[in-house]
Amino acid sequence: MSPETLLLLALGALAIVAAVRWIGERTGLPAAALLPVVGILYALLPGPNISLDPHIALTFILPPLLYSAALDSSLLAIRANLRIVIGLSVLLVLATALLIGAGFALFVAGATLAAGVAVGAACAPPDPVAALAVGRKVGLPPRLITIIQGEGLLNDATALTILNVAVAAAVGGHFSAPMAAGLFLLAAAGGTAVGIGVAYLVRMLRPIAKDALLANALSLATPFVAYLVGERLHVSGVLAVVVAGLIVGHDTPRSGTGASRLQTSAVWRLVDFLLEGLVFLLIGQQLPAVLRGLRQYTAGTIVTALVISVGVTLLLRPVWLVLTQAAHLLLRREDEGLAGREIAALSWAGTRGVISLAAVFTIPLTTDAGEPFPDRDLLLFCTFVVVLVTLVGQGLSFAPLVRLLKLRHNAVDDARERNEARAATVHAALDRLDDLDQDEPAERAEIDALRRKLKERLQRYEHRLDLLKDADSDELPVSERYEAGLRIRRLAIEAQREELLRRRDAGLLSDEALRRLERELDHEERVLPDRPA
Repeated sequence: MSPETLLLLALGALAIVAAVRWIGERTGLPAAALLPVVGILYALLPGPNISLDPHIALTFILPPLLYSAALDSSLLAIRANLRIVIGLSVLLVLATALLIGAGFALFVAGATLAAGVAVGAACAPPDPVAALAVGRKVGLPPRLITIIQGEGLLNDATALTILNVAVAAAVGGHFSAPMAAGLFLLAAAGGTAVGIGVAYLVRMLRPIAKDALLANALSLATPFVAYLVGERLHVSGVLAVVVAGLIVGHDTPRSGTGASRLQTSAVWRLVDFLLEGLVFLLIGQQLPAVLRGLRQYTAGTIVTALVISVGVTLLLRPVWLVLTQAAHLLLRREDEGLAGREIAALSWAGTRGVISLAAVFTIPLTTDAGEPFPDRDLLLFCTFVVVLVTLVGQGLSFAPLVRLLKLRHNAVDDARERNEARAATVHAALDRLDDLDQDEPAERAEIDALRRKLKERLQRYEHRLDLLKDADSDELPVSERYEAGLRIRRLAIEAQREELLRRRDAGLLSDEALRRLERELDHEERVLPDRPA
């Protein structure tokens, strides 16, 4: 493929990703569910397709996506829900892989247990991108968001370890349960240690990388360093990336500078947008490669394999959640349990994605004996269908389900928490001003001016808190004065921008000065709450 053709494909993919995102924003449908459908339609047309190289996906795509998700997660919230997260990301993944493996060995003609466990491991880990995008848009409660995030961060390491053990058994013909358990524990402990080490290395380098561009370079390199070190040491590179991201994200408010945080956040949003869009588009384009090897199987074999793969993937999750909830009740851990509506929502939040396809494509073509890997083409097809059914089916229906369940976080409580924190920061600033020396008249004047501004801000926060305390519903109360203030501030910023442009066009202001002053206005506008146009 020539460089020009590759560039045209990349530009076309970018245009499609942007168009689908635009459609998703206006229809409420998740782009992650729409893009695979577009990819399938493109794959059916004549012309070049881009194959999904599993090693490139695992090395260049998965680490930054996981790291970005970890940066956006809460280490404290995941720790508070650790039992549920571990149950879903480790035990449920293991149960799914073993149950699909047993089903293949018992009911699919010619299939082996090891091959079945391999496809089960590929199908087991949810990719929560679609569920999280929908959940945040419809106001899913923060605890459920945390559980979905935590599960998506930790389950990939479990699935890849199980897959490696199953492939080794299928390729070499031997399997040892104690050895498999030992390998899993070693991979998990080693990956955690590597992640902690990389996170503390980042902490040591941050004082040196105070410049925003250096901080961005360090942030972009971190997931790849964690992954490569983990893989070189033969432990879980994926878990190393996640652990490093959780710790670095927890430390960022304390150790990063304001400029670096703003720029790094913008860079990672762009990385997520590009990688997620291209990955979900590529998922659909793998259909021809997946269908190519199915001619050797009978329709009955294909249907049986699909029923086992899709059925176990969809049905075991709600059963697991119900059983674990019953266990919490028996052990009198009601505070860790889930309500029925929460179980229903989490049961439908198990969308699969790129990790499943990348994992199953790593299955080798032949065994150690030189024979074809058992049922490899069938395993690819089953995984592709599971990804498609969950990503499109669950992804498109998750929002209506959440609305039907009336699962919505209390926006008033969230706003009250934020405004109480804002008021507390103003009190802290006023206390700090009282502690300052006021010997110099200039300093005393500046301190008095800043104190007046802070007290005005505190009055606004306290007025907002009074409105929130009197709120009768979960919906945020609307303050006409506050909304009018937002409109007036936006009009003032717009007038300042127009004046800067007028002076630039008249030759009274250089472009360099314009950009600097415009950045000041951009920062001022950025702190204003978003409102529909």
